[in-house]
Amino acid sequence: MEAHKELLEVKEYIDEGYKPVIDYGQWRVAILNYCDELLPQKITKMQKHLQTDEVFILLAGKCILFIGEGDESGVTKIHAQDMEPRKMYNIKQGVLHTHTLSQDAMVLIVENRDTDLSNSPEVDLSETQQDKLVELTKSLWNNNNN
Repeated sequence: MEAHKELLEVKEYIDEGYKPVIDYGQWRVAILNYCDELLPQKITKMQKHLQTDEVFILLAGKCILFIGEGDESGVTKIHAQDMEPRKMYNIKQGVLHTHTLSQDAMVLIVENRDTDLSNSPEVDLSETQQDKLVELTKSLWNNNNN
C-alpha cells in the first residue's frame, strides 16, 4: 500500500485563509478558504499580478470576485462576479481584483509558482469603494451573514 506514495501525492488544506499546496515547475495550485480578513467590510485593497493570470475554481460555499478597472493610481470602477461551482474564472494578468467568501467556502487557485507580494502590487480602496464591496455582496447574496 505504501509503494503508491512514490507515484501519487495527496494534499489537502482545511484551515482558514490561503495556502499553496502543490508547486511544480512554473505553476502553483493553492487553496483559499474563508477567513475574517476577506469579509467585504474588511477589504481595503485590490491587487494585480504582473507576471501571471490567476484561475479561481469554487469547490464549496460562495465566493464573489471583485474586478477593478484602473491602475496603480487608483480603482475607477468595481465589478462583481458571483462564482458558480466548478466553473473556471481566469483573472487576466494585470487586472485588479479581490474576493470575499462565505464561511463554508473553498476555492482552488492556479497561478505562477513565483507569485508573491513583490510582483503583485496592491492599490488602496477609498471608503466609498469599500462600501461598494459591502453593497455588492449584500445585493448578490441577499443577507448580511456572508
